[in-house]
Amino acid sequence: MATTKTDPKPAGEIRRAAKTYQGLSGQQLIEAYRIMYTSRRLDDREILLKRQQKIFFQISGAGHEAVGAAAGFALKAGYDWFFPYYRDRALALALGATPAEMLLHAVGAADDPSSGGRQMPSHWSYPKLHIVTGSSPTGTQILHAVGCAEVPRYLAAHPDAIKKVKGDYRQFKDVTFQGDEVTYVSLGDGTTSEGEFWEALNSAANLKLPLIFVIEDNGYAISVPVEVQTAGGNISRLVSGFPNFHFEEVEGTDPVETYAAFARSVAYCRAGNGPAFIHAHVIRPYSHSLSDDERLYRPDAERQRDAQRDPITRTQMFLLREGILDENGINRLEKQVDDEMQVAVDQALKAAPPAPETVMHFIYSPDLDPTSSVFDTQPAVAVEAASADGKKPAPKTMADLINATLRDEMKRDERIVIFGEDVADCSREQYLQQKLVKGKGGVFKLTSGLQMEFGSDRVFNSPIAEASIVGRATGMATRGLKPVVEIQFFDYIWPAMMQLRNELPLIRWRSNNGFSAPCVVRVAIGGYLTGGAIYHSQCGESIFTHIPGLRVVFPSNALDAAGLLRTAIRCDDPVLFLEHKRLYRETFGRAAYPGPDYMIPFGKAKIVQPGTDLTVITYGAVVPRALQAAQKLEREQGLKVELLDLRCLNPFDWEAIDTSVRKTNRALVAYEDTLSWGYGAEIAARIADEMFDSLDAPVRRVAAKDVFVAYQPILEDAILPQTSDLYRAMKELAEY
Repeated sequence: MATTKTDPKPAGEIRRAAKTYQGLSGQQLIEAYRIMYTSRRLDDREILLKRQQKIFFQISGAGHEAVGAAAGFALKAGYDWFFPYYRDRALALALGATPAEMLLHAVGAADDPSSGGRQMPSHWSYPKLHIVTGSSPTGTQILHAVGCAEVPRYLAAHPDAIKKVKGDYRQFKDVTFQGDEVTYVSLGDGTTSEGEFWEALNSAANLKLPLIFVIEDNGYAISVPVEVQTAGGNISRLVSGFPNFHFEEVEGTDPVETYAAFARSVAYCRAGNGPAFIHAHVIRPYSHSLSDDERLYRPDAERQRDAQRDPITRTQMFLLREGILDENGINRLEKQVDDEMQVAVDQALKAAPPAPETVMHFIYSPDLDPTSSVFDTQPAVAVEAASADGKKPAPKTMADLINATLRDEMKRDERIVIFGEDVADCSREQYLQQKLVKGKGGVFKLTSGLQMEFGSDRVFNSPIAEASIVGRATGMATRGLKPVVEIQFFDYIWPAMMQLRNELPLIRWRSNNGFSAPCVVRVAIGGYLTGGAIYHSQCGESIFTHIPGLRVVFPSNALDAAGLLRTAIRCDDPVLFLEHKRLYRETFGRAAYPGPDYMIPFGKAKIVQPGTDLTVITYGAVVPRALQAAQKLEREQGLKVELLDLRCLNPFDWEAIDTSVRKTNRALVAYEDTLSWGYGAEIAARIADEMFDSLDAPVRRVAAKDVFVAYQPILEDAILPQTSDLYRAMKELAEY
């Protein structure tokens, strides 16, 4: 850092000399101070407004301002991509956000550009600036940044993927890339304790991504000091062994030194050398948030030491010492900021709040409705050539049709990428090229042959890290690709729960339709496996069906799996696509391939068997068991059961349920998950609530016992609902 002594110019005049400071001109340093001072004053005004009960939450970027200003100068708004966290106010200002916009965010105004009043302040979202909507869970944005950073390389190799196509999600998703763009992601020192941080580092290093990790280390994660969070008290030492990284550790309260670190890191990433890691030591002069009181765990002496490193004071003194501005110039700049701030505050306090009826807007895509007739097409099965003996080819299994559907959709849509654990044919491509191996293509072979046909940049294996799979997919989808990813077993989906609950389905709603992330998460689910035991037999679909913004699909047969999977891929929403392992190769439900455009709308149940005496509502692997029970009941008792296969769990076809139950006056809900608090409980409750006058008997449920699935087949049969259980319940309900 240059510190040459010069005399300040009179009346605040900017120095005319062409001297620069690590590449920053005097004018840029003045602008940096304006940004930093504006950021601090916004924090101060929000704190005052919170105490006046005019806003509802406040969390500051105080002490972090130099990092944000430096990053804003080194990177390009609307060109590079940004996944900031809640202390990056100065960065957002440097990239082009305004104080007025931030204050609209703070009051929760209808015109809040970040969320329309849906998110807390400091959760930035500016599509034109490429500042991607953020959230409160610490570190969830890091994997999104990894996925985002993967996109330009893919688009460079597949330029046709950029094209907009009518009739599916691509019509409503603009895709742009620069080729040398850099992705920025920031986090606090405490967040480096999260597992997703380490998963992101691993993928970024392995893939040599143009991604800058910025650790804004203020020494505290709320009240927990860094030495408690981090072994050795310094994250740079712990990550230094990751390959392909450019590392910087800087005094983050010095904008000149920090800018130089960013400039070197950006150059490294733009050149395609790999990711960068900037560890910036900053301060936190205010409490973690206005809900916290740092005086309870930080003594005055420690806080005073931090105050000596305050970036606002430090930069002001630098400008004075270097003669870039004099005292009058500083005062004029600060007064101008304060005057503009007052105008913005006055406007924000007068701003209209959002209308209550808007709460349901943008839970799902406003442009493409997967329940509509657009997705209702008929099978177009080609005439199969007869074999030599004159017999037609055998119908295909669910596994076959899922594989064929994925293949045809990948041919149709170059934005589709498939990844997950073991989904590739072989990660060591030379083995395939030399024909040393046949290839795997998934533990159930559902993606077999896709890597060999479409290439390793479209079908590839991921690390065994479920959060990473869903998080990366979210980042890719935000940029416009269509990831169709696989979680190998539902039993292992839980590491991805934060991404599936708090990120992927919420991006559109929380950004007020500024961003969206339509993708498909395929998951093998369910029991009836004979030996699947506790950790390969789980259900739990109800946990996901009450997540707003997430479509949940659960087919029971091959034809439905093909049609619903194609709808899932072409629609504009995130979809959890549940595939029952027992049904993959069952004789039940086999079908000929229905052609490359066959789709089934979401939320439309199928009448598997019409009836007049009893309605059975079910889905998944219980469908064939319920059908067997219903057929036996008709043979033995002459009772006709109407069997409804829901096929889609969110949304579900209430109209079909209502029509059937009012016809039969009896309802039984059957499902494989545990009886208590299961998916069927909601349907049973709604039938009782809305159709009580039409019922001739209580609503019944048949489901698994409230216990995990055991290994021994005798125990498994006792736990899961069997055909005999369904038969008995149907008979009792019909006789009531």
